[in-house]
Amino acid sequence: MAASFASVPTFSFVNSSRFPRKRFDFSCSKKTLDDVRSCSSGNNKQERGAFSSLKECALSLALSVGLISAVPSISSPPDAYAVAANPAIPDVSVLISGPPIKDPGALLRYALPIDNKAIREVQKPLEDITDSLKIAGVKALDSVERNVRQASRSLQQGKTMIVAGFAESKKDHGNEMIEKLEAGMQDMLKIVEDRKRDAVAPKQKEILKYVGGIEEDMVDGFPYEVPEEYRNMPLLKGRASVDMKVKIKDNPNLEECVFRIVLDGYNAPVTAGNFVDLVERHFYDGMEIQRSDGFVVQTGDPEGPAEGFIDPSTEKTRTVPLEIMVTGKKTPFYGSTLEELGLYKAQVMLPFNAFGTMAMAREEFENDSGSSQVFWLLKESELTPSNSNILDGRYAVFGYVTDNEDFLADLKVGDVIESIQVVSGLENLANPSYKIAG
Repeated sequence: MAASFASVPTFSFVNSSRFPRKRFDFSCSKKTLDDVRSCSSGNNKQERGAFSSLKECALSLALSVGLISAVPSISSPPDAYAVAANPAIPDVSVLISGPPIKDPGALLRYALPIDNKAIREVQKPLEDITDSLKIAGVKALDSVERNVRQASRSLQQGKTMIVAGFAESKKDHGNEMIEKLEAGMQDMLKIVEDRKRDAVAPKQKEILKYVGGIEEDMVDGFPYEVPEEYRNMPLLKGRASVDMKVKIKDNPNLEECVFRIVLDGYNAPVTAGNFVDLVERHFYDGMEIQRSDGFVVQTGDPEGPAEGFIDPSTEKTRTVPLEIMVTGKKTPFYGSTLEELGLYKAQVMLPFNAFGTMAMAREEFENDSGSSQVFWLLKESELTPSNSNILDGRYAVFGYVTDNEDFLADLKVGDVIESIQVVSGLENLANPSYKIAG
């Protein structure tokens, strides 16, 4: 299957040697928490610059609309450069209401299906600590203090509304999270008082986990019915986390790395459910990274002529529909891109904002052809800036890499996925086909 673009030479994107990437020195250290290995960066940081030439810009567009479930090559339709100069999302500025949110944890928190203004007013100033830390030196701490005091006031003023928002079965846990959040914010104020700037970011991450826990405790079951035609497929009715352990072949400083991925079934139950089901079948174990070109990392194409998962019970390729949840809607759209629906100004709940955004690959002109091939977005280009991304609404995002995501850029074609394992949320998988004999 091929994406076509005029006046662009043919490339095999599975061969990353066309675009050599600068090598960086880094090391991998182990940590025992949850038995997850942590890859720690050295002095040099991966540069994520935009494409610098027209050819690369056209290639970016080709990748954007041609992340297909085969090894793509490019030959092309008319007006490719006109499309590159004028992406098919009019009035992009309306999509940008502020600095784009690029943190995967924040994106996942904001994507929860809740409507509780009080907790969001607590959350925002705590998320904004990230921007406060952009101020040089200890001056940043004054801004951090304002953030924390604002969040603390909002919590005290809105606590009744927050508690009232808990699902009945989750109230005890929710109240426990509130107590931990209050204690955490007091700890943060002590950090500010002691002028320990380096301790701010870890404490921010900790207290935002409590905020996320509070918000998850407001979700009472799965909030909607999946359309009948997909109701018997594997469905992730909630969230799950998986660890992807990758064996690195040709780097003496990094032998293996574990990537934690949070899968969001609230906004993509069919797509995420299909993936969890395949993980439980060990479909990806032993599979190589099949594409790594500086723009995306991709895998999931099995050996042999099949380009997706062949379900043993039917002996046919199992496919999933294109599944896009839009802000303000209660259920996802299925089978059509937002462009095809004319929803040019709609904002998706799971945007391609974060480094390591995970999505389902598909054939270019067949929206419902996703099966087993998945990809992770690595970089922003002129055509894929956060908050105005031409991938949004065209490909089904269903998760984010939340730990060690920076090291995705160091994966190469031929590196081996030793295993992917579900570490939490398997109970949210409905209709697990992996339990069916054969």
